Amino acid sequence: MAENEPGQDPQGVEDPRLSALDERLREARGREALNTGQRGPDAERGYSQGNRVISALIGSLVGSALIGWLIDHWFGTGPWGLIVLLFLGIAVAFRQIIRISGERPE
Repeated sequence: MAENEPGQDPQGVEDPRLSALDERLREARGREALNTGQRGPDAERGYSQGNRVISALIGSLVGSALIGWLIDHWFGTGPWGLIVLLFLGIAVAFRQIIRISGERPE
């Protein structure tokens, strides 16, 4: 070792004391976040799942309504294409929401 370097090898084995200290700091930060009302890392998980549910609902309804309107416009079927595809879009949206709600939050 050089004269100016500390007595520890930087490439060596990780010190178990430092690992234990990191774990205790992580736990203390988590407790402090709960005590002060700040959101922890788990708060974002439900938010992400909620966004997926909203996007599935809106996307299915808007997409099916657009396709139904186009079918009505091209084939002159009146409101029936729009109505049928809206009901299909609702069924698809509910199926996706049930599937998403059965998953564990990310």
